[in-house]
Amino acid sequence: MAKTTPDKGYQKLKGDLAAGEIGQVYVFYGEESYLREYYLGELKKNLVPAGFEEFNYHRLDGRSLSMAQLIEAVEAMPMMAERTMVVVTDCDLFKLGEDARGMVISMLEDFPPYCCLVFVYDLLEYKPDKKYKKLCGALDAHAQSVNFQIAEKSDLINWIRRRFRALGKDIDAHTAEHLIFTCGSLMTGLVPEIEKIGAYARGKTVTVEDVNAVADPVLDAVVFNMTNAITRGDYNGAAEILGQLLKKQEEPIMILSVVGKELRRLYTARIALDEGRDKLWLMDQWGMRSDYGARLLLDAARRTTRDWCMDSVKRCQKLDRRMKSENGADGEGGLKLLLMELAQK
Repeated sequence: MAKTTPDKGYQKLKGDLAAGEIGQVYVFYGEESYLREYYLGELKKNLVPAGFEEFNYHRLDGRSLSMAQLIEAVEAMPMMAERTMVVVTDCDLFKLGEDARGMVISMLEDFPPYCCLVFVYDLLEYKPDKKYKKLCGALDAHAQSVNFQIAEKSDLINWIRRRFRALGKDIDAHTAEHLIFTCGSLMTGLVPEIEKIGAYARGKTVTVEDVNAVADPVLDAVVFNMTNAITRGDYNGAAEILGQLLKKQEEPIMILSVVGKELRRLYTARIALDEGRDKLWLMDQWGMRSDYGARLLLDAARRTTRDWCMDSVKRCQKLDRRMKSENGADGEGGLKLLLMELAQK
């Protein structure tokens, strides 16, 4: 995976918990909901005594929450504990009315020391709006934002191996990379797949064949297999994969969108080969987090020419325009014809 800058708020949160010095206000956001829920659980475990959740733990729906209700929850005194914990999910702080924003600012500037408040962005994206300078200033001064990013490659592989060891199985780094490529990089999605694969695998060590046998692949991985079949001249194999996607009721326009992206990536890989570029250049061009996928792309590109790649991208764009502009366009038929044309070329 490409290197990402570690989030300072995330690192501080881990340090807070290790030192037992939990902050007062947090903003939790980011792609990796598994880590977000894990650290919410850690905060709760440290702050809320078992059996006193009704008095000391409050989880509120931010979409229907009034600021008066929020302030009431924040100011409620703890019972048989030093602090309370208030979790507010999907409250878009930057779309509040002027009065509500003012109440939030006042609350943050005079926050009770016996409460820990966590704003969680789950379905909503956290996008601070700089034109609200006072609110941004209050959040910067009194709240700690924590971005739960997708884990780095080495961390994610180690986490996968620990999950399999807990099931009495081993998995090597190559197979773990294949699992990430097949099922995506989010821990939330990987947890059920690991459970399923662990239950299926007969040997002590999980194999690529075990992953392929029972894992539910993400759409990007399925489409890669489909375009990979095309580059091998295997139209029947590609058509079979397309049929499976359509049987799962994937929308033809969505399939075409991912096919188009994969063909553009393949074109870029072909350019890399022609110009003597390496996998790191390819990863940088597409923001790829794994060199495993880059290696697979370069292998597939070796079976193509630049002209074929360019023609394939153009054909895909032409079908995309037709499907979006013509009422009643036959998306399934168009996709099948596109695969046939690509395989013939």
